[in-house]
Amino acid sequence: MATIEIMGSSDKDKGFTKDLFEMMQFPPEGIFSTVLAKSKTYNYTLMCLAKGTDIDTHTSSKNGVVQVLKGKGIFKLFDRDIEMRPGLFIFMPAEAPHSLKADEDLAILLCLTV
Repeated sequence: MATIEIMGSSDKDKGFTKDLFEMMQFPPEGIFSTVLAKSKTYNYTLMCLAKGTDIDTHTSSKNGVVQVLKGKGIFKLFDRDIEMRPGLFIFMPAEAPHSLKADEDLAILLCLTV
């Protein structure tokens, strides 16, 4: 998984904008991710998953939000399968087991907060 930090501390202090659709890059397989903004209390990451990519069940110590930007897939939160589609908002409490599978090239904005 490639991770690129494109935001310096001075950018964060002044605010900034990014065109997420222009930033999307879909690898032939696997995941491309880039950190948009990060601090001790939050992390915003654009994630682009190639069709057929799976992320196995895991948890996070932080609350999380997944905003689907492009594509379709299945997000499993606890024992519930959620159909991912553009515009869908998913909230995950800390320590919630979750996984996902990209049925198409899939782009999401992942937001983690303390």
